[in-house]
Amino acid sequence: MDTANDLPRGPEDSRPGVSDATPALPEAQWLAAFLAFLEDERQASRYTVRNYAHSLRDILGFIRVEGYAGPLEDVPERVVMSYLVERQRAGLSRRTLHLRLSAARSFFDYLRRRRLVQRNPFNRLSAPKFRQPLPRFCTEKQMAEFLEGPAKLFEMGEATRFEAIRDQTIFELFYGAGLRISELIALTYGQVDFQRGLARIRGKGQKDRLCPLGPIALRCLTRFRDEFATDRQYEDVILFRAPGKPLKPDWVQKRMKLYLKLADLPLELSPHKLRHSYATHLLNGGADLRAVQEMLGHASLATTQVYTHVGMAELKKVHALNHPRG
Repeated sequence: MDTANDLPRGPEDSRPGVSDATPALPEAQWLAAFLAFLEDERQASRYTVRNYAHSLRDILGFIRVEGYAGPLEDVPERVVMSYLVERQRAGLSRRTLHLRLSAARSFFDYLRRRRLVQRNPFNRLSAPKFRQPLPRFCTEKQMAEFLEGPAKLFEMGEATRFEAIRDQTIFELFYGAGLRISELIALTYGQVDFQRGLARIRGKGQKDRLCPLGPIALRCLTRFRDEFATDRQYEDVILFRAPGKPLKPDWVQKRMKLYLKLADLPLELSPHKLRHSYATHLLNGGADLRAVQEMLGHASLATTQVYTHVGMAELKKVHALNHPRG
């Protein structure tokens, strides 16, 4: 499915080697092959594949709705610019538009490498500029209040012991090990060394890294295993909503909002913000930048350095509030 011979050609029938019998509009087949390539060869996560699929279907659909029926590689710049303007008017952020253009460039680069198109019409286009926002995070005090939520709910009689221990384990792992939501959902017993307090995490691009769990997260994990998962096997995922019901991202987000409300924290905070908090608190505590990079699984040190800016921004805020010359 990944070679030029496996995919239908576009409508450039005058080119050498192009059959008159090929479909006129092969975008659907091309897109399916590209998404399979991302998943099978690039080892992209299912969330990345889903986001690429959504972005590309939206862009390709817009191009055809606009009335352009020619080869995709020759799509006029005005049509793509119309897409950017329309989507921005509809409320898409500049960051989202950048991500969608990136998806389109990757798609056409894939097609060009397989000689299905000759040029990438998105290479010379750029979305409106945006400022890279600093990651949002919770303070150490806010994190402590948030993580007390499952125990409080249990004491109030609004959660069972299973629910309280399960939820505490989930959020202690987010904060104690800096896991992404996809990594936590997929975490199996075979990945965890309970003796050493380490987990081998398979992250983006199917790259493995070792994550210290921290003593509190490890205690929660051990208690959950010993009380509710004694029959689980090496290859079984650790956490579940209920027996036979695996965790799902939307469900985790919903549980998190429950505890955010209990701690009087902004409801728009997400599990990824707990990862931001993990990184920021490590660096503020004096952790080595490259060590944090390894624990987060960042390919680039520059990505991790953003968290040093977060720490500095917080220090400047404290200075401004408390110094006579602030």
